Amino acid sequence: MTFTPTRGLMAAAFLGLSALGAQAQMFTPENPECIAPANPGGGWDFTCRQVGKSLQDLGLLDGTMQVVNLAGGGGGVAYAEVVNKQNDNNDLIVAASSATATRLAQGAYPGNTMDQVRWVASVGADYGVIAVAADSAMESLTDLLDAMKNDPTSISVAGGSAVGGWDHLKVLIAANAYGIDDVRTVKYIAFDGGGEAVTQLLAGSVQAFTGDLSEAKGFVDSGDIKVLAVLSPERLAGEFDKFPTAKEQGVDAIGANWRGFYAPGGMSDEAYDVWVAKIGELYASDSWKATMAANGMAPLDLQGAAFEEFVAGSVAQIEGISREIGIIK
Repeated sequence: MTFTPTRGLMAAAFLGLSALGAQAQMFTPENPECIAPANPGGGWDFTCRQVGKSLQDLGLLDGTMQVVNLAGGGGGVAYAEVVNKQNDNNDLIVAASSATATRLAQGAYPGNTMDQVRWVASVGADYGVIAVAADSAMESLTDLLDAMKNDPTSISVAGGSAVGGWDHLKVLIAANAYGIDDVRTVKYIAFDGGGEAVTQLLAGSVQAFTGDLSEAKGFVDSGDIKVLAVLSPERLAGEFDKFPTAKEQGVDAIGANWRGFYAPGGMSDEAYDVWVAKIGELYASDSWKATMAANGMAPLDLQGAAFEEFVAGSVAQIEGISREIGIIK
């Protein structure tokens, strides 16, 4: 008598073989590489190196991720390299941040747009703050914005980026959200870094400061400045929970100097999904949470389509404000 397997057993065997086949064919980066669009040191370099090390430590990469520093054009040289020469490289990711979105919005990467690449995931953010000197009579963000509305010439805001840069744009985002229709009336003075901007604030040369939480923290701890608002979706955890958000004061303004990655536009769907999953698993790990805390990074948990939507929104918002203030036409 010959034994004939039932249809159920045959189906189970087939499904098992299919699953094994799918696992065997799952994409694995053979020569993982991260481009940092700047010289060693700084945020983009940190993003590549720290994420690469953490992916390896967590067993999410079989080998070491090679970091390639490709400086120039505020990230434009790297962007053009990926679009024009490495468009189908499935092993490649590139460090990005709010500076990337700002330059894309302002057309600083000639001939390039955000839809030429695939946006992978964020790994955290450094949220913007608006602050005043500790002895200022202003106690809230709306106090400051009301003063700007009533007499724009009475308020000068200092920041550590150039006119049209991210520090400048953060205060314009808040002003725009508060109903200041012509944000060109907002007086912004650029200095060489947040430290110099705060020094001018304490000297009384300006009335407010715009920067990132990490650079403001030391001046808050020393009692020199007070934070009127953090530009985060909700209050931050731990020692930062004492700072009110702009949103809870009725100003719908979010300014996150986010950190994350994009990938070549021609990357396969399978490779893209694997990179999204790997960065998502990294972000969820306890070790990455410790890395974020040690480096003053705040939560920003976005992967795949959600991250792409976030970047698109950032680019659109920055483009609108940049047109309004004459940075672009």
